Amino acid sequence: MMKVFSAQVASIAVLLLIWEVAARWFIDPQFISPPSKVFVAIPKLFADPQVARAVGTSFIELAVAFAIAVVLGVAIALPVGLSTLTFKSAFPVILLIYAIPQITILPLFVLYFGLGPPSKIAFGASHGIFPIMLNVIAGIRSVRPIYLACARSMGASWLQIVRRIVLPYVLAGLFAGMRLAMSVTLLGVMLAELYVSTAGIGYFTQRFSNEFDATNLLALITVLAIMAVILNETVRRLEARFGRWRRAQR
Repeated sequence: MMKVFSAQVASIAVLLLIWEVAARWFIDPQFISPPSKVFVAIPKLFADPQVARAVGTSFIELAVAFAIAVVLGVAIALPVGLSTLTFKSAFPVILLIYAIPQITILPLFVLYFGLGPPSKIAFGASHGIFPIMLNVIAGIRSVRPIYLACARSMGASWLQIVRRIVLPYVLAGLFAGMRLAMSVTLLGVMLAELYVSTAGIGYFTQRFSNEFDATNLLALITVLAIMAVILNETVRRLEARFGRWRRAQR
């Protein structure tokens, strides 16, 4: 474990060193700043109350959008995956909707939810819901029919079948979907903030980019990366905890 951790730290150190050298001697400072300046700029960035409030707003929007995507994704996937008729009729529709470029329907979210946080949350959730649904449906469809038939023949209720048979099969796909959903939900929230917001990380990212303020731009991107790491680590810990339950059920 220590060797793996040491290798990871060494890899990050090498990348930062390459970044530092390239930014100081080979690249125009208007386009990129060295990490030494970026890390120093982060506390100064948070000294601005507007930026600090924007980071908090974006984090809340991302967390709420992700939670909505998980709840709705599982709620839709269960009936679609468990019923052959529903699967054959609804699954192609889900794939059709998933194929539509989400950015093209952003104006509809603004029309329905306005310019405030609800539109960012809804747009982010619309990105995250599909990886959840597709992975959970795939997990449900992988359950051997004989298990379901045996459970029904012994008088198991629908909830008992879901809890004792379906969930152990679904958990691996669910957490895989959650990892994918986290990235695309973040993308959806940031896109909404870039195009239709006067607050949030997306707004300040666009502002610093237009001002050619590479230091603050990269500092804000670093903060965004830290947010993503925190949420992904939360999902990983949940997966490790419930993964033990899944193995015990098997």
